[in-house]
Amino acid sequence: MLSDFAKPYIQASLPVLRDHGLTITSTFYKNMFGEHPELRNLFNMGNQAQGLQQQSLASAVFAYAANFENPSALVPVVSRIAHKHASLGITSEHYPIVGRHLLGAIKQVLGDAATPQLIEAWAEAYGALADVLTEEERKLYLSSGQEAGVLTSMRISKVIPQGTEGISYQLVPVTGSHIPEFKPGQYVSVAVKLPDGLNQFRQYSLSDAPVKPYLQITVKRIAGDPTTPAGQVSNWIHANARQGDTLEISAPFGDFMIDVAGSKPVVLLAAGVGITPMISAVNHARAVNPQLPLHLLYAMRNAQQFMHEADIAETQSVMPNLPFQAFREDEDGRMTLNALSEAALQQGEFYLCGPLGFMQEQRKALLDLNVPAHRIHREVFGPDLLDHLL
Repeated sequence: MLSDFAKPYIQASLPVLRDHGLTITSTFYKNMFGEHPELRNLFNMGNQAQGLQQQSLASAVFAYAANFENPSALVPVVSRIAHKHASLGITSEHYPIVGRHLLGAIKQVLGDAATPQLIEAWAEAYGALADVLTEEERKLYLSSGQEAGVLTSMRISKVIPQGTEGISYQLVPVTGSHIPEFKPGQYVSVAVKLPDGLNQFRQYSLSDAPVKPYLQITVKRIAGDPTTPAGQVSNWIHANARQGDTLEISAPFGDFMIDVAGSKPVVLLAAGVGITPMISAVNHARAVNPQLPLHLLYAMRNAQQFMHEADIAETQSVMPNLPFQAFREDEDGRMTLNALSEAALQQGEFYLCGPLGFMQEQRKALLDLNVPAHRIHREVFGPDLLDHLL
């Protein structure tokens, strides 16, 4: 909770943050990387180049200021950030660095408007948020059994092409240690050293069921276009990772967890490489709960981009009543929800994963069908996570 002193200053900051938030966060990153270039290894520099990380932080700061008296609204945001931080090895030692440069950026951008009282209030607010995140991350490290920043060397035991753009990599520990437990929907961070010497992490959903003698990730090659840069890490993995090679990965994290253990309908809506966490859930349901009312809808640009087609076919052989729809945009148009049963709409839990626009479109469609928001779950890392708070 914030003190009575800090509350009015934080509330008064809302118009300023709306107008200047992106300038503040852009200044923050520039100054912090200038003083601590080593931190570039912990941040997605591809997102930095596109301005996505700056936008995400600006949205998070605004959402915090707008909802500090409604902490329940911030719980899912805090959880998502804590899982991401844990997958990167963030520790309590990083928070003072971030806080100092964030407050410094507020002073630099706002000038005389950044009074000592305003800065004191934001120092208190940042400290409270840092304490919450630090505690959540401590719990995650403890439950994972892995210390912050520790990575595991995994050998690539099998390589499986997935359509024209994807490759699945099955990974086993180099040392023969156990395969970590995870829930369908969770991810691992993969660390690679790029040709320019920069270490970079990327998160990849685990794309097979738990309790297998391996972990599996599926990586999509991102060629890039005039508006979007090529995927540095994903393309490096495609070009360099071969059977027998090793990758460095984190423990599994992520709070997008797909529950297939119950009896209520589960509806999975995926687009593109967003099929990967859904396949983990589908394969797990096939093994542990084949009677589950499970629905899978999958959108792709064309048939050549169909990933995990063999997994879906095998599941249908075990779960013959599995309603599955593939939407090939060049043939079938965009995904529609017309075939969903009333039981699914009235009782089901909905899980969405795919590009931002796809998830926004499908979430709106579900809300228009009177599916309550609390039954709609999305795998989102960027600013869209906060759209219900802004």
